[in-house]
Amino acid sequence: MDKEYLEAIAQAEANLNDIEERGEAAIGGDAIEFMKGFFTPEENAACDLRVAIMSEIVKARKEQGITQQRLEEISGIRQPVIARMEKGSVNTKIDTVVRVLAKLGKKLQVVDL
Repeated sequence: MDKEYLEAIAQAEANLNDIEERGEAAIGGDAIEFMKGFFTPEENAACDLRVAIMSEIVKARKEQGITQQRLEEISGIRQPVIARMEKGSVNTKIDTVVRVLAKLGKKLQVVDL
C-alpha cells in the first residue's frame, strides 16, 4: 500500500505540473485555477508543508529499512497512527511528528525564508 500511495502522489504531482505547463489548453485547467482560489494562500502553504513533512518521514523510514511496526516499537507511536500520519488522513500533533522524526534521526527546524 505504501508503494501505491507514493506512486499515486507522484502521478498526481506530475498531472498538476502538466496542467500548469499547458495552462488553458489542458483539460481541467480551469478546475486547477478554481482549486487554487478555493483555499487561502496560507491554507495552501500549510497543506504543502504537511505533505513535505510526511513525505520526509516516509522517505527516511524506507531509506533506513524500518517498517511501520518497528517505528512503533522505537517511537512509542502506535502503528495505525503512523500509517494514518503517512497517508495524510489525520492532522498529526506536532509532538507526535517530532517524536517520530527524532527516532528516524531527523529534527524539525524552523528557518527564516
